[in-house]
Amino acid sequence: MQRSQLSVISAVVFAMSLASVPARAIELPTRPVLTLEAARTVAAAAESKAKMEGWPCVISITDDAGLPILLTRMDNAAVPAGVELAPGKARTAALFRRESGALEDAVNGKRPAAITARGFVLMRGGVPIVVGGRIVGAIGVSADTPDHDEQIAKAGSVALSQ
Repeated sequence: MQRSQLSVISAVVFAMSLASVPARAIELPTRPVLTLEAARTVAAAAESKAKMEGWPCVISITDDAGLPILLTRMDNAAVPAGVELAPGKARTAALFRRESGALEDAVNGKRPAAITARGFVLMRGGVPIVVGGRIVGAIGVSADTPDHDEQIAKAGSVALSQ
């Protein structure tokens, strides 16, 4: 028998052996998903904090892939650019899996190369939303100061864990 014939026979025998293996269901992992209702709960908590403090702002909620779910622009939001910044901060927090302020710190500190992360907003105000130890989305806020942005975002981010 020639070498090429042995290869063909081996391939056929292997294929037949696979056919005799019983099929089994493959279990895929499940993960929590941020629903619109849950996003509204997060946004409401953030908006409540902003109203209580007198810091009108823009609030954006994304899923864990940084895709938009909800955007709220409060009356008299302090920074018109917030409609661009808040979604960017949320997307950044979702995709980097950390607060956007950590990236601002990196740029201003020992990791200035972080500025090359194009398309991301490396400013305070983006916070991941964690449920059951898993990141399910993020909130981004643009108010009047970085500190206020963070406070409002954190107030929203914990709304689902209460």
